[in-house]
Formats: sequence, C-alpha cells, structure tokens
Amino acid sequence: MTHLTRRSFVGTAALLAAPALIRPAFAADTVKLGCLFSSSGTMANIEGRLNHVVRMAADEINGRGGVNGRQIEVLTSDPASDWPLYAQVGRQMLQQEKVAALFGCWTSVSRKSVLPVVEQNDGLLFYPLHFEGDENSKNVVYMNSPPASSVLPAVDYLMGQDGVGAKRFFMIGSDYVWPRTINKQLKGYWNSKGIPDSAWREEYVPFGFSNFQTLVNQVRSFASQPGGQAIVVLTVVGSSIPDFLREFANQGLSATDVPILGLDMVEADLEGLDTAKLVGHLNCWAYLQAAKGERNKKFLGDWAAYVKAKNVPFSADTVIDPMVSAYDSVHLWALAATKAGSFAVPEVRKAFAGLSFDDPSGYTLTMTGENNYVSRGVFIGSVNEKRGFDVLWQSPNAPKPVPFSPYG
Repeated sequence: MTHLTRRSFVGTAALLAAPALIRPAFAADTVKLGCLFSSSGTMANIEGRLNHVVRMAADEINGRGGVNGRQIEVLTSDPASDWPLYAQVGRQMLQQEKVAALFGCWTSVSRKSVLPVVEQNDGLLFYPLHFEGDENSKNVVYMNSPPASSVLPAVDYLMGQDGVGAKRFFMIGSDYVWPRTINKQLKGYWNSKGIPDSAWREEYVPFGFSNFQTLVNQVRSFASQPGGQAIVVLTVVGSSIPDFLREFANQGLSATDVPILGLDMVEADLEGLDTAKLVGHLNCWAYLQAAKGERNKKFLGDWAAYVKAKNVPFSADTVIDPMVSAYDSVHLWALAATKAGSFAVPEVRKAFAGLSFDDPSGYTLTMTGENNYVSRGVFIGSVNEKRGFDVLWQSPNAPKPVPFSPYG
C-alpha cells in the first residue's frame, strides 16, 4: 500500500502542470485506487480506519485474482482534516497517479471541495457517508443514505409512540454545510407537520469544538420549558461528539431526561467513555455493528484478523458504518469494472445499473441507472453499557434513495 504525504503533494505540485511528466496510467499488472481519508486532525480517529478497510477489501479481491487481470494497488494519503487539501490530494491522484477511482471524504465540506476536481477530470469518487443529499453528480457514487432514508425515519421514531413523543428540538451542529442543510430540511419537515418555529432552537460550533458546558446548560433550560418532550438533534462531527457526550453525562442529563439523536455518532465515538451514563441515546445509520446475521459475523471476524495481521492501529473490536460503506465501495467498483471489462470511468459508470452486493448489514445493496445513489437498509441504534449500540429499529427493506429533499 503506497502512502502519499503532505510533503509529497507540495513537492510534486509543479508536476501537475506538466503533462509530459505524468506517469503512465497503470503498471502492467496493477490498477490504482486512491484514498482520501485523514489520519491526523479532528477527523483522524474515525476517518483513519477507512484507509485500512479499503485495503482489506482490495486484498480480498486480489486474492480472487484481481479485476480484469490486474491486481489492485491502494494509494493512501493524509489530508489532515484540512478541507482544501482533500481537493489537492485528489487532483494529484487523478492527474499524476492516474487512479481508476477515489474513495474518500467524511464531511460534506471535504466532499464539496473534491467535487469539482472529479468533475473536471471525469474521475469517480465513492463517498461512504450518509449526508444531506441535494446533490447528484455523475462523478460521485453516494454509498450511504440521504435524509429521507435515514434522518426522517429516526426523527419520526422519536416523535412517535414507540419513541418518546418528541415535541421540541434543540439542534446542535458543527458549522458547515451538512448540519445546516440537515437542520433546514428538518425545520421544513416539522413545519409540514404543523410544528411551530417556537418548538426548535439551533446552535453551531466550530470544527474541533470541545467546551460544551454552556450549550448543555442551554439544553437543560430549553428542556425545562413547557411544550412537551425535548430532544437534541446532534450534528457535530469528529472529536466534538465524545466531548459533547461527556459533558452531557457530567451534568447529570440522561436519555430519560433529554434523548440525543446523534446523526454522525458511531461506535468509535464511544471508545473511552463511560456509556453507563449514556444508555438510551440514539443514532441512525445504514449499518450497526450489532446487526444480526452470518454476513456481519464474518465481516467482524475478517476485520479482527486483518487488524492483527497488519498491525492496524485501531481497535479490532470496533466497526463503524463508514468502514462498511468504504468496504462495499471497493467491491461495487470491482463489480462494475468487471462488468464493463474496462477501468475507464465512462464504461464503469455505464455498468452501475443493475449492480447488487450483499452487504455485511444483512441487506442487499442495489444500484439503478437513474443516478449514482445506492439503496441501503436503515438502522436506529440505542447506546448500551458496552460502548456500542443495540438495534432499536431497522427498515424492512432497502428503501429507494430520494436525492433531493422536498423540505429544504
């Protein structure tokens, strides 16, 4: 696995303007795939894992003979949680390294920075996160769920009889496009249900924000006001998630007082926390580690073995949705390239229609010719005492994704 450093990007910037110096597309027996996942900065603890699971998927495919007679070579990088650097790295991988596809980004702002790069170079970016939707590029494969398939079912659950009958909503997010767009859509959705503007409040914090004492006090005050049960819709990302959870528990608030719906909260965010004080808070994803079935059991075992064999610096016992989505991405790309008999992006893209892959979640992922969105199942999880999530609810099937929200 080749790893490209920040210094290598700076040092080779001049080469990008000199086509004669760009290396050939592929070695005789390999095809290159590029990763855009940070291993430093505020996103490191969660993004860094995805470099390794992409490699794990590539190793599986290589063990079966590769793709179209070639072995996969994975190039990793460290955009350092620096959004413009994702674009710089992606450009080098496409123009100089001639990767057949990119797998990367966590935040929507990093994806938005890479989007013009893949469109200008007719590259492919496989994006593994659920996100705000309202985008449909032929150069991006949206591996996870837009809000209609994930956020709205979770909010409906909390508002319903099976949930807590939520009537009021305190939205706390990191200050960028995903939280602001999600919250805009939620406000439109609540308005469509006849819920007044006075029933919600929204606050935003910078990336990497950690001092949530004042905001949690504000949540406590909001929850004490009349008007019905309050919940927190949490869209902070990265290291801010465990910091918020820790402060919430430190102030003695529990899920029976004010439930948190953490839209970006994954099992890895619970590492090192005393989750006995967090039991009952919720998340929603297309995969939870607690998913039942032989496929997930095998995937968890394969990851644990890979961590041990490759000395991966992350827990062998923790798997998160974007890891599974990144893993699925590599397999879907390989299926499309095999079907196309080519690594050329236009041909691979034509092959997406009708593809399916049996995901570790237990659902079967499918693609159509309508767009590059992938149909996924949906889980709502509840924090347990073992630093994980119990499956509270899951969709009966993999709903067709709705890229554009009617509520935004």
